[in-house]
Amino acid sequence: MKTVQSSDGTTIAYDCSGDGLPLVIVAGAFGDRTSKRELTAVLGREYTVYEYDRRGRGDSGGTSASTAAQEVEDLSAVLAVAVDAIVFGDSSGGALAIEAAAAGVPMRGLAVYEVPYTDGPTLELADQLDDLVAADQSGEAVTAFLALMGTPPEAVEQMKAGPFWGHLERLAGTLSADVRVCNGGVVPAERLQLIEAPLLALAGGASPWAVGVAEAIAAAAPHGTLQILEAQGHAVDGTLLAAALAEFLR
Repeated sequence: MKTVQSSDGTTIAYDCSGDGLPLVIVAGAFGDRTSKRELTAVLGREYTVYEYDRRGRGDSGGTSASTAAQEVEDLSAVLAVAVDAIVFGDSSGGALAIEAAAAGVPMRGLAVYEVPYTDGPTLELADQLDDLVAADQSGEAVTAFLALMGTPPEAVEQMKAGPFWGHLERLAGTLSADVRVCNGGVVPAERLQLIEAPLLALAGGASPWAVGVAEAIAAAAPHGTLQILEAQGHAVDGTLLAAALAEFLR
């Protein structure tokens, strides 16, 4: 593990592996710097992959209920180490990466997968999640967020009985940040128009909502392209995703 300091002094932890052109992975909800190891194992054969803990997660400092501006500064600090990097943002991590690129944070290119610009991620929900965590009701916050994602109630109950539920509860305080960065569920067309780097918008063919969002992202970005991974959903196969990213990087 290595660390870098964000502009406000917050320590951001990251791992670095592989050899080649730098690539930074930005995790989505419930994610940390270990979440995409399958993807990293494939990409690390050709690229130097940077995985970092977003603010309030893993070994990074800072409060978990962060602002989009703070997280843009955190990503900028990582990119100051991974100079001239490609950035890959998964889910809400893609929304964060888009905000950073639109703010002028230097990057060679940007790829995003199924950014949740869709009904549900409202500021009111973000406040509700913060209130639940503050009231020591992290489990209820996780449940509310999973409901937003469309997880069936019976599946949530099964998850509560599983070994991974504790991990989800520990990240409950970060969920409001994932909601807030999603622009109220609206594709930020005006900010996308500010992105000068090549942008690849990815979606799985089994996610109809995500296909429309990816089309809108690609259309709004000056150098945007679109790719649909057939038969894939939000939990995309790492090998297929790595192949799509490798093609884009080349």
